[in-house]
Amino acid sequence: MKRLLPTLALLLLIATPIVADEVKELKGHDALVYSLAFSPDGKVLATGSFDNTVKLWDFAAGKEIRTLKGHTKPVYCVAFSKDGKMLASSSDDKTIRLWNPADGKLLRELKGHTDIVDSVAFNNDGKLLASGSADKSVRLWNPADGKEVKNLGSHGNHVYCVAFSPDGKMLASGGLDGVLKLWDVAAKKELKSLKPLEKEKGKPALPPGAVTGVVFTPDGQQLVSIGMDRFVRLWDVKSGKQVKEMGPTPDDLYGIAFSRDGKSLATSGYAGYITLWDLAGGKKVSSKKLKAFGAYCIAFTPDGKAVVTGHADNHCHVNTLSGP
Repeated sequence: MKRLLPTLALLLLIATPIVADEVKELKGHDALVYSLAFSPDGKVLATGSFDNTVKLWDFAAGKEIRTLKGHTKPVYCVAFSKDGKMLASSSDDKTIRLWNPADGKLLRELKGHTDIVDSVAFNNDGKLLASGSADKSVRLWNPADGKEVKNLGSHGNHVYCVAFSPDGKMLASGGLDGVLKLWDVAAKKELKSLKPLEKEKGKPALPPGAVTGVVFTPDGQQLVSIGMDRFVRLWDVKSGKQVKEMGPTPDDLYGIAFSRDGKSLATSGYAGYITLWDLAGGKKVSSKKLKAFGAYCIAFTPDGKAVVTGHADNHCHVNTLSGP
C-alpha cells in the first residue's frame, strides 16, 4: 500500500518507547502463565495458568490477593468486564467460569463447548461474552444468566482468539486455519473472511499460518493480527483488505496488546521476545530478548510505562519502557 488510512495516520504520532529493564516478578503459579489482564481501574492483575488456577494480584504491591480454583485443566484465557465487576476464565476443561473478582466467588459456569476454550472477551457494555474454541466454533453468551446466545459459526480448525470492536458491533476471530473472520454481533452472522495480500501479481497469497492473536485499533477502523508465521498484519475493517505486513519477528507470536492511550502496540512470543511497533510507520521500533522463555501473553500497565508478560517459567515479568 502506498498510503495509510487517514485514521491510522493519527494513531501513532508520538514515537513508541523502547523496552528497558525488568523491575519486578510475580511468583506464585506452579505452571506456565498463559494469559493475563488488568482490571479497568488498573489495580488488579488477573493471571491464568496451566496449573488450573486463576490468580488475582495487587499489582502496585506485587502481592497475590487470592487464587481462584475450580477449573480442572489448564486455564487459557482471562478477561475482565468493562465495569470490572466480573472476570471470565476459559479452560482446557471445556468450560468458561465467571467470577466476582471482589471476593473471588464463582458466579456461574458456562458449558457448551466440546473442546478447549482458548479465548474469551466481553463486549463494551458487559452484556455479551464471546468465546473461541478448539471445537472450531465461535459463540456468544449472556453473562447475566450464563446461557448461550448464539453459536455464530465455525472456522476450519481450532479457534485461538476473539476480540470485540470498541463499540461492540463487530467481533473478530482467528485460529489454526489461518483465517480471520469478522462477525456482525447484532445480526449474529459472519460479515467477511480476511485474507493476506498476494505476494506477487498473479500468484496466490501464502497462507498466514495460525492466527494466535487479534486486536482492534482504538478507533475500531483497523484490526491487527499476529500468528505463528511471525508477522504482524494490519487490516482495514471496512474493506477487509490487508494494509500492512510487518516482520518477520524472531519468534512465533502469541501475545498482543495496545497501550490504553492507543499510541503503542506490543507483541510477545515463544522465544521470549518483546517487540514494540509503530503502526503509522509500519515498522518495528524496538525488540528485546527477555531472560525468561515463552512469553505467551502481554499487557501494558495502566500508566503505559511498563509491560507485563506471562512466561513458561511460571512467573509474570514486568519490564519498564524508556523514552521518548
